[in-house]
Amino acid sequence: MKLLRMIANLGYGSRKEVKAMFRAGRITDVDGEVLYADDVVEHNRVRVDGEALDPPQGMVIALHKPVGVTCSHNDAGPLVYDLLPPRFLQRRPVLSSVGRLDRDTSGLLLLTDDGALLHRIISPKHHVPKTYVATVTDPLRGDEAERFAAGDLVLKGETTALAPAVCEALGARQARVVLTEGRYHQVRRMFAACGHHVESLHRERIGGLGLQDLAPGDWRVLQRTEIDTIFKT
Repeated sequence: MKLLRMIANLGYGSRKEVKAMFRAGRITDVDGEVLYADDVVEHNRVRVDGEALDPPQGMVIALHKPVGVTCSHNDAGPLVYDLLPPRFLQRRPVLSSVGRLDRDTSGLLLLTDDGALLHRIISPKHHVPKTYVATVTDPLRGDEAERFAAGDLVLKGETTALAPAVCEALGARQARVVLTEGRYHQVRRMFAACGHHVESLHRERIGGLGLQDLAPGDWRVLQRTEIDTIFKT
């Protein structure tokens, strides 16, 4: 792929803007030699203003979503995409969240421009578990684990029972829940079916991948070995 197209697809600017970057000598190889729009050069040898290029297509980002931020491109208020470099929004293919966390839920959110990987993670047939910690307003009754595991719990407004899920009490009002589905507000609605209101909800893990040391609002690009851990549980 010619450099003009490659760099524009990575979101550094329109083709017109990227051409201007070439004219200004801002795009070089790893040795500092000026490159040109029609050159074909390996991705890892290209520099923009002396910095390595953003990852090519197939990029996966782990983000610690804070409470109060929405998983959307155009809703009102703070958005998860506001936490990323603006050029990431101009990438082609587009960068999308792998599933969503509601505005009042914090924790691990993945974003990628790899549509096949996105589908593999969110599709129920691949059974990638998602792990949450929920805090409810009133003490747990003690039967939540049995009800979640039964495989016959039907959410309000639905007709199909949920797949069995794991619920482990962590305290009087806190539990860890592991799901292999991703229905709308599922964890909150499961607790509502048991007579509870969820006060706070945090996603700890997706498959075998955790947040590690990411602080709320922080993000990082995952390495291939880390992406593979998603499917190792």
